[in-house]
Amino acid sequence: MWTADDWKDFEVLDCSKGEKLERWGKYTLVRPDPQAIWDTPRRDPAWKNSQGKYTRSSSGGGHWDKGNLPQSWQIKYKELTFNVKPMNFKHTGLFPEQAANWDYIINKIRRAGRPINVLNLFAYTGGATVAAAFAGASVCHVDAAKGMVSWAKENAKASGLENRPIRWIVDDCGKFVEREIRRGRRYDAIIMDPPSYGRGPGGEVWKIEQNLYDFVKLTSGVLSDDPLFVIINSYTTGLSASTLTYISESIFTKKFGGRSESQELGLKVRASGLYLPCGAACRWER
Repeated sequence: MWTADDWKDFEVLDCSKGEKLERWGKYTLVRPDPQAIWDTPRRDPAWKNSQGKYTRSSSGGGHWDKGNLPQSWQIKYKELTFNVKPMNFKHTGLFPEQAANWDYIINKIRRAGRPINVLNLFAYTGGATVAAAFAGASVCHVDAAKGMVSWAKENAKASGLENRPIRWIVDDCGKFVEREIRRGRRYDAIIMDPPSYGRGPGGEVWKIEQNLYDFVKLTSGVLSDDPLFVIINSYTTGLSASTLTYISESIFTKKFGGRSESQELGLKVRASGLYLPCGAACRWER
């Protein structure tokens, strides 16, 4: 498991009975988590006096009880700053376990010893974009949701990176990659965080089990002749880490050599000292 152990402004305080108790800066939140199926004692008093709680509805969806929680606030990860905003479907705009990948991205780019051009697909609010730009790369950030791209710009500005070479693109990721192939544009690294299910701006339907392999194969067409790395993230429980490795090996290793490694991503739980699994990631590198 790859773990994000260097947070100061975030931690999982406890998790039990399908929920997790988290500290985001000075605020505590309770959110659903399908992995936390165990029934352990909830001894932390913050379970009862958290500043925000997301409760699922039996009819689907859910709602936030925010109390005096601000509309947004900032937290830091090392030198990076992010804007947190409780939003629909329990999300806050940040996946803290991805810090394990941010550290990897920063280290790989800094050690490359050459200019690196990064393509970040399904880029959401730009955690990986900010990390890559901070490390000195040029970044192309692509997401189908205009609001998420605007949020990512806010995160880049909060981290003092608004003047770095970042292209902000609102588009369907598959169609964008197809156009980049036709244009002859190439990237030294690709990061992708595809959803389990989604729709593009033109109503395009994405189902990860059906579309992931063909999409990953398509992206190999925009890698440069000397690629540095590819990261594939998955929050779909039906896709194991081994599945991601097989996809990566059959596409990137077959074409470029190198090797792939996949692991669960995890966050340490303060109450137990154990790690909460938070999806999986695959890293391919030369």
